[in-house]
Amino acid sequence: MNITKNQNGELLEMALEGRLDTVTSPKLEKELSTSLNGIKELVFDFAKLEYVSSAGLRVLLTAQKVMNTQGSMKVCHVNENIMEVFEITGFADVLTIE
Repeated sequence: MNITKNQNGELLEMALEGRLDTVTSPKLEKELSTSLNGIKELVFDFAKLEYVSSAGLRVLLTAQKVMNTQGSMKVCHVNENIMEVFEITGFADVLTIE
């Protein structure tokens, strides 16, 4: 999985490419742990993300909890397969998806 970060002041955009699964989720978790300090708006771009596993969902939920205390988080450009996972797991009700 590739992660492209773009920070503009208190806005952090993270574009994910590939698969967010058991193998790659620790990479995103580590990236988030060092990047969210002082961030008020976190935007995930899933335009090139193909798959999310339960391990990836856990990382997203952790990021959402952090951002609930310091700002907002949204996920955009979600494909049909990932949207289906979000709907089945209830994440569609927890995450802001555009």
